[in-house]
Amino acid sequence: MKIQKEIIEFEKGKSFKLFSPSLKNCFFWHYHPEIELVYVEALNGIRHVGKDISGFTESDLLLIGSNVPHLNFDYGIQTECRQLVVQMRENFLQDIILPVPEFGNIKRLLDRSYLGLSFFGETKNIIIEKLTAIKEKNSFESLMGLIEILQILADSSEVKELNQEDTRIKWFLNDKIRMGTIYDYIHENYDKKPNVNEIAQIVSLSTPAFCRYFKKQTNMTFTDFVNNYRINQAKIFLLKDYSVTEVCFQVGFESLSYFNKLFKQHTGETPSEFKKKHFKAIEINGRIGSITRDSACNR
Repeated sequence: MKIQKEIIEFEKGKSFKLFSPSLKNCFFWHYHPEIELVYVEALNGIRHVGKDISGFTESDLLLIGSNVPHLNFDYGIQTECRQLVVQMRENFLQDIILPVPEFGNIKRLLDRSYLGLSFFGETKNIIIEKLTAIKEKNSFESLMGLIEILQILADSSEVKELNQEDTRIKWFLNDKIRMGTIYDYIHENYDKKPNVNEIAQIVSLSTPAFCRYFKKQTNMTFTDFVNNYRINQAKIFLLKDYSVTEVCFQVGFESLSYFNKLFKQHTGETPSEFKKKHFKAIEINGRIGSITRDSACNR
């Protein structure tokens, strides 16, 4: 479960690859010199890019720089999941972008991708349409489509930097503890009572040393991380139409009032509000889909 270097193979004559991976049941914490653009669509999931560990709901669009460790974004997702991944050859920036003055904004975008960039709003909607479209095009047209996508991302203000410091692989290689062991322990025990003393013993550290290590790796305390994980799992159960009370105990909280308070701190809304908003969106989308199908039948 240590960080692995992924060896990426490209088709001859192509400067990038676009594909839909599936590693749901695999903890693949990895890095590669190729810059990567990832779109993932799921009810709920966890992103881990560099030192940033956070959740997403419905979908996520990420640009990940060269040699930045990241977890596969479908890890642990138990619901339907869709992914599109673009991986650009190691020399993509050097050979294709740098020589062209008009690509100045794209160069700056790719230069700061080492921080991990999450795009949202209309930018995300536009990009997924264009990513889907270039899958059907020939090599030249798909490359032009990718350049257009990068230009849109470069010009967008709908972006969040996930890390505030350089977390490329050199930083992580100094770490001798395997974060995968800790992730697995939390995943297996989040609905019970994860014990910091127990996991410290598993990874052969004293409890104080483990707490310092974990905070350095994640910018979170062990307790905060476990609660964050629980809230992300709670979203999945809420979207499966479990009651708020059922979800509270399902994810390991013993107090409904504390669960409601913590959920609102993490998401800005109560569990009931979250559930109502997303089910309303599903209902609206369902009606739109029905109207579209009916219109098609009447033509």
